[in-house]
Amino acid sequence: MTREDIIKNIKDEFGDRIKKFYAKSAKRIYIDIEKADVIDFARFIFKDLAARFNTATAIDNPKDIEIMYHFDFDRLGLIVTLRTYVPKNKCEIESLVPIMSSAEWIEREIHELFGLEFKNHPNMKPLLLPDDWPKGKYPLRKEYKLNNKNRCS
Repeated sequence: MTREDIIKNIKDEFGDRIKKFYAKSAKRIYIDIEKADVIDFARFIFKDLAARFNTATAIDNPKDIEIMYHFDFDRLGLIVTLRTYVPKNKCEIESLVPIMSSAEWIEREIHELFGLEFKNHPNMKPLLLPDDWPKGKYPLRKEYKLNNKNRCS
């Protein structure tokens, strides 16, 4: 399968469910989608197009958490990124773990550090932060302020 085949397959499958599609370079494609469409897109790219799930990343924006799911087509050196926005006032999205177990740890990390709830995730126990970390404090959110009590000695 070529880069052009991948693009065509995604556009044919999802059409106007794609909010924005752009090629940042020959090796990077970004697709903006609604959060309700993440499962369908991820399943198609992972299972039907046989991409490898690489990771997910999150960014704290003023009103939402931007989440990007990165998929590799290793033989082509191509990365396809699905990007969506989750409003902070309803900070939840479906988990990808039922589709691909490789999403388990990164979703746990994003949950701990940004407060994003992953619905239907089978194991949301803490991964990075200490057991006594205060509930509702997310260290990678902009409103979290580091003070002397939070510093390592």
